[in-house]
Amino acid sequence: MPPDQRAGNAPARAEAKLRIATFDDALCIGVLATQVFLDTYATQGIRPALAREALALYSTAAIAALLQQSATVFVVAESAGHMLGFAQFTHGATHPLVGPSHATELDRLYVQERFSGFGIGTQLLRHAEATAAAHGAATLWLTAWVGNHRALRYYTNRGYVDVGPAVYTFNDEHFENRVFRRALSP
Repeated sequence: MPPDQRAGNAPARAEAKLRIATFDDALCIGVLATQVFLDTYATQGIRPALAREALALYSTAAIAALLQQSATVFVVAESAGHMLGFAQFTHGATHPLVGPSHATELDRLYVQERFSGFGIGTQLLRHAEATAAAHGAATLWLTAWVGNHRALRYYTNRGYVDVGPAVYTFNDEHFENRVFRRALSP
């Protein structure tokens, strides 16, 4: 049986290399994003609203369209040809709670659960911060769902400040998020 199919084998150590995603990565980004999204938000199982949202956001076509947007960047973390996580960020994105300064939004920071705790997320986050600063952003900001306690702690522990609430709506359902921001050094 190939190593990536052995059940329950967590890596002893995960060494990830970062690179800018290409159009050819759309399939793997979409599948990894779907997996992380459902692990995070489908805590009581799959229901139609979540299934529709996952398919709409993370289809290969949807990811490919995002990869073609000039302001949106995907950085993937991989090891031995396997994608372990990614960061998606958008230069010039604004939010009322972030202020009028030049800003970049961290749209997603997703790491496959079995590679959580190996520093891959922090490696991706620091890369996003450095890239945003290099593009003239004074702030990197993001939203995190209030039910994702691990993410709320993660960003706070990395110097992000909770600046207030935001609402994420899909399929006529509303979910409270928190807006976090961090000032970047030029």
